[in-house]
Amino acid sequence: MEKEAKTTEFMDTLDARGISRRSFMKLCGAVVAAAGVSQLTVPQVAQALEESVIGAKEGSLYPVIWIEGASCTGCTESFAQSADPDPASVILELISLNYSETLSAAAGYSMEKAKSQTIEAGHYILVYEGAVLEGWQGQALRVANKPGIEHLVEAAKSANYVVALGSCAVNGGWMGARPNSAGATGVQSYLKKAGISTPVVNIPGCPANPEWLVALLVDIVLMKTVPSLTSENKPSAIFGETIHDNCERRGHFENGEFVYKFGSEEEKKGYCLYPLGCRGPQTKTNSGIPPYHNNPRSFVPPSSPSMCC
Repeated sequence: MEKEAKTTEFMDTLDARGISRRSFMKLCGAVVAAAGVSQLTVPQVAQALEESVIGAKEGSLYPVIWIEGASCTGCTESFAQSADPDPASVILELISLNYSETLSAAAGYSMEKAKSQTIEAGHYILVYEGAVLEGWQGQALRVANKPGIEHLVEAAKSANYVVALGSCAVNGGWMGARPNSAGATGVQSYLKKAGISTPVVNIPGCPANPEWLVALLVDIVLMKTVPSLTSENKPSAIFGETIHDNCERRGHFENGEFVYKFGSEEEKKGYCLYPLGCRGPQTKTNSGIPPYHNNPRSFVPPSSPSMCC
C-alpha cells in the first residue's frame, strides 16, 4: 500500500504538469536508449519522441528555442552551472527546451527538424544568445547551410517573445567594436530593421546572470505576462535601479564625506568616491549585486571629477 500511495502521488504530479503516463514511459525509454542499455530500442524510442514531444501543441511545459548567434556560449555555460534553481529543474518543470545547439542531445538534421516543428506549432519563447552578424549579406555566420540571420528571422516572427540574452545579443557586445567587419549588432536592432514586431526583452551581461533569465521565464510561463520594462527593454525589477541607489558608501555621499585622493584617510574610512569619477548614479544594475565601486581599486578614475556622478 505504501508503494501504491507514492505512485498515485507521483502520477498526480505528472498530470499537474501536463505529462501523461504514456508520455512519461516514452521518456523513460529514451533515457534507457541513451544510456546504451539496448541499442535495439533506439529507433522505436526516437519515433515515439518525435510524434509525442517535438511539436506538441498541448501540455503545461512552455516550449523554448535557444539559438546561438556569434557567441562563446558563455551565457549557456552560466545557465548550465546555475544552482538555485538548477538547470534540470527549469528544463523539466518549467519549460520544454526543444532546441539548443549546445545543450541538445540531438544534432544535425534531427535537431533542425525539432526546431522547425516547434516553430510550426507556435506558442514558444525564443532565447537568442550572441551577436547578430549582418556582414557579407548575412554570410558572416552560417548555420545548417543558410545564413544565421535567416534562422533568427524564422524563429522570431512566430515566437510569443524573444529574449536577447547577454551583451552580445543586446547590442553586439565586443564583436560590435570597431572595425566590426562582420557587422555585429543586437537582436532588437536587427528585428526592427527586418520589420518583425515580436516583443524583445533584453538581458545584458557577459555572461548574463542565469537568475535573471529564470526570473523572466517565471513571469512569462507562470504569471502569463512580461514584466515591466525600462526604456531599453530590460526588466525594470532587475535593471530599474542604479549602483548608487544601494551603494554602501551612499551615507557618506549624503553627508558630504568624499575621497579626493587615493591612499588618504578618507579612503580608509570608506568615504564616497564621487570626486574621483565614480559613475554609480549612471550605472544600472541588479539590486542584489554588490556595487563594484565599493572597491576603490576596481576602476581607473578620469583625469578630472565627473559631474555626472
